[in-house]
Amino acid sequence: MNKLTIDIETYSSVDLTTAGVHRYVDSEDFKILLLAFAVNNEPIKIIDFEHSGSGFNDFIINLLTSPYYLKTSWNAVFEITCLNKFFDLNLDVMQWECDMVKAAMCGLPLSLSQCAEVLGVEQQKMKAGKSLIEEFCKPKKKNQRALFDQDKWELFKDYCKQDVEVERAISNKLSYYSIPQSERELFALDYKINAMGVMLDMDLVNSAVLLDECNTETLMQEARELTGLSNPNSPTALKNWLATQGIKASSLTKSIVSELKGEINNEKVLRVLTLRQELAKTSTAKYKAMQESVCSDNRVKGLTQFYGTRTGRWAGRLIQVQNLPQNHLNDLTNARDITKLEDSELMELCYSEPIPFILSQLIRTAIIAPKDKTFVIADFSAIEARVIAWLAGEQWRLDVFRSHGKIYEASAAAMFGIPIDSITKGSDYRAKGKIAELALGYQGGVGALKAFGADKMGIAESELEDIVYRWRAKSPNIVLLWNRIETMVTKAILSPGIMHTYNEVLFATYSKKDKSLSIILPSGRSLQYYNPAVSTYRGKNSITYEGLNQTTRKWETVETYGGKLTENVIQAIARDCLADTMLRISKAGYNIVMHVHDEVVVEVEESKSELAMEEVLDIMKVSLEWCEDLPLKGDAFIAEYYKKD
Repeated sequence: MNKLTIDIETYSSVDLTTAGVHRYVDSEDFKILLLAFAVNNEPIKIIDFEHSGSGFNDFIINLLTSPYYLKTSWNAVFEITCLNKFFDLNLDVMQWECDMVKAAMCGLPLSLSQCAEVLGVEQQKMKAGKSLIEEFCKPKKKNQRALFDQDKWELFKDYCKQDVEVERAISNKLSYYSIPQSERELFALDYKINAMGVMLDMDLVNSAVLLDECNTETLMQEARELTGLSNPNSPTALKNWLATQGIKASSLTKSIVSELKGEINNEKVLRVLTLRQELAKTSTAKYKAMQESVCSDNRVKGLTQFYGTRTGRWAGRLIQVQNLPQNHLNDLTNARDITKLEDSELMELCYSEPIPFILSQLIRTAIIAPKDKTFVIADFSAIEARVIAWLAGEQWRLDVFRSHGKIYEASAAAMFGIPIDSITKGSDYRAKGKIAELALGYQGGVGALKAFGADKMGIAESELEDIVYRWRAKSPNIVLLWNRIETMVTKAILSPGIMHTYNEVLFATYSKKDKSLSIILPSGRSLQYYNPAVSTYRGKNSITYEGLNQTTRKWETVETYGGKLTENVIQAIARDCLADTMLRISKAGYNIVMHVHDEVVVEVEESKSELAMEEVLDIMKVSLEWCEDLPLKGDAFIAEYYKKD
């Protein structure tokens, strides 16, 4: 099949970064400026739609819709969405391949320029691109001259063509790797889900923003009166004021403010610190993100990025549905109604918690089902704990998941040698079992227990080492799994071309030709680690590979170990369970409008919601052919708006 490599340059008055591509193309002034393309390795051609390019519309539409061309681009979701809008098309996503997704699958950067640099291809992205995009792709500011610069425009066309050169060079470099058919189908489903999006209750969203702004000004005025500061929300100014009250604060983070409040008796200072906590509560940030990204049909689209993480899991975008605050209010509907009234006094009368806390609780509920429809919200129960027990062959854990499923209680019972029936929901033993299950599965120790909030659960620091010891002693096969995965990876790196196996479900092989370590999952999909090595790193023998430092955003040497590799594998298998299930739900005729971690949100006719829930749960119960004995369990409920059950 012929390959058609495409790159476009576009214009819209909407900010692409904050609003997303679907809102971007929803703008009335959206247009495609340039379209560069090449068939196979033929010379690159460019269409200038700003200067008589519309005469090529029929030609390019024929290319885009022809089943005899595999269309490729970097971040194909952007190209597909823009081309659909500009030419009023409904392109077949199965005819596309995203080079950015392929790079991600090969453990490479998601940035075109960064990927080209890492691979060392001859063609590199033009440095002038950023200034050219500012010049032609974004609205002019009032103080900027709007004179057309022909020389810059010609350079802009060269920039667009050069991107095709770079994309093609990367594609040729990665030709050794083929995207599995199942992942191509999943990419198409992902596009469908993101293009449909979810409906927002904009009355709630807009009222929440106004109510929070009013409350913030009230709090700020009180803080000004108490401190005499013009901006009491300034950390520097507030620390200086605290110093005048005899209190030295190294910073004003959430934890430090809480510590300070527990150490002082001055009522005025206590109130100021309380105000600081309330003002620091960013309850409206996500509401404002909703305002910026909502489309004209009141739906927000493009909430997740396909293959956004090393494990293949989706990454959150725009309103970041993967880290929404939990809801614990008993009467969410009442709180929603009061918010829409924008009545702060009534809110304070009905609830003892501060207004920002209430608004934070309602963020999930801003996602609603349309009229005459409802949500079926379904998720896999404790999927990572199930997967690691299955992969490690930890039989007592599998027995728990195949029966009552109370893993926190069962873990505590095993660790402390007491009957499971004696462990109640609020007991100290259950707390210890819970924190151990959350923190220790991937070779975590005392530090992990602390990071997961052991102290907030009332567990003394003197008990932490004992908890780690007891948990590992009762989970020997999981401990063995960490060690065996590290051993298999080490062997694979040191013996290129030889495949190594563990438990007949995990495979690792390394080829010097493509500089990649592959961990092949039970589903057949593989995790890739670029340029791996076993060497001395920071003074000790370590496994390393090249990856993106999440803090510096630079491509660097990354150190890893058995527990971290196990985490990658387990999360990747859990992702594949969800992916297969999503495909089955979609093929059954249901519209998935959103998914978060191991949860899917299906939009269904209200009159058929009970039947839909049963069918979705039946699909989730079906054994996957590549892990038939993995004890998966789904839970579901019906709701008119998104929430946690």
